[in-house]
Amino acid sequence: MSKDYYQILGIEKGANKDEVKKAFRKMASKYHPDKATGDEEKYKEVTEAYAVLGDDKKKAEYDTYGQSFNGAAGGGFGGFDFNGAQGFNGQGFEFDINDIFSNFGFGGGGQQTKRGRDVSIDINLSFEESIFGVERKLLITKNNSCKTCDGKGAKLGTNTKSCDVCGGQGKVREQRQSIMGAFTTVRECDACHGLGTVPEEKCSECSGNGVTRSEEEVVIKVPAGIQNGEVIRMTGRGEAIPHGQPGDMYIKVHVEHHANIKRDGTTLTANLSIKLTDALLGGTYNVETLDGKVDIKIPAGIAHGELLRIKGKGVPYNNSRGDFMVKISIETPKKLSRKAKKIIEELRDEGI
Repeated sequence: MSKDYYQILGIEKGANKDEVKKAFRKMASKYHPDKATGDEEKYKEVTEAYAVLGDDKKKAEYDTYGQSFNGAAGGGFGGFDFNGAQGFNGQGFEFDINDIFSNFGFGGGGQQTKRGRDVSIDINLSFEESIFGVERKLLITKNNSCKTCDGKGAKLGTNTKSCDVCGGQGKVREQRQSIMGAFTTVRECDACHGLGTVPEEKCSECSGNGVTRSEEEVVIKVPAGIQNGEVIRMTGRGEAIPHGQPGDMYIKVHVEHHANIKRDGTTLTANLSIKLTDALLGGTYNVETLDGKVDIKIPAGIAHGELLRIKGKGVPYNNSRGDFMVKISIETPKKLSRKAKKIIEELRDEGI
C-alpha cells in the first residue's frame, strides 16, 4: 500500500517548502523517541515523508508519479532509500536541533536568547510594614555577571579570536548511531557559547566565563498594601549565565498577624470595648490605629457590634487610603453593688 506523505505530515498536497518544514518540525517534535509522547514508527514515517517532500526534485517526482518514482525504490523505511535524500551526506541524516526541535528550548529559525535560572526567596513582614511598605536589603549568594570584565569573559583591553573548537561557526556537529542509522546533530558550541569567538586572554576573575559566584546586596522595595502570600518579581535579578540574560528573582511575602487589627481589602478593623454606661450615655475613647492614637466619640445608645468609621486611616491605594473601622463591644458587669443594682432596677421599672 502506497504512503501519502502529505497526509503523514498533516498538510495539503502542493504545500510549499516552508509549510513542509514547519509541519515536519511539529510532527518530529511530537513523535521523537526521546520524548514522553514519542512513537518510533510514527517518527520514521515523518522523517521519511520530510526527506521526500523537503527535497524539490524528489517532491516533484512524488507529485507526478507517487510511490512509483525512483526515490521510493530500494531499502530504508517503507522501501525509501534515505542515502539518496537531501540532508544525507553519505553518513546519515543531518539536522540542526536549534532549527527543528523548537520546543526543546530552541526557537525555529534561530536560537532563543539563553536565560539563567530564577531565584526564589521568602521574607517576613510585620503587619505595619505590609500596610505602609518597606525597603529591605538582603545579601544573596548566586551567579552574577563578572564585574571585572563586565560579563564578557575577556581580559580588559584584549581582543577576541575565532573559536578553535567550532571553527568560528558557533555550532558543532555530533554523530551518533540510532535504529534509523547515523544521525548528525548540530548543537551550540560549549567552548564559545555559540558566539564563534573566544577571548585571546581570559579574565582572571571569572576564567573567561563572564560569570562568578558571589554575594550581592539586593534592595527589595515592598510596595504599600501588599498582602500575605503575594510575590514580588524583580526582572533580571536571578542567576546570571555566560553570554545570556539573567533569570528573575521572586520574593514571596509572609505577613505577621496583628494583635487587634484585621484587614479586609483596603479596610482595617479593630475591636473596642466600652462600658455599659458609655453605651447608654455616650463618651469619648482612644483608639489605637497604625498611625497612632485617635479620639473617637461614642454616640449615646450605641449597640453591641456596631461599627464606627475613621476615614483615611486604612490601607494605602492609588494615592488614597481606605478607612479604619471600630467594632464596638459593650462590657456587661458581672457583679453589681447594691447601689448600682438598685439604679438598674429603677431603669427596668421605667422600661429601659
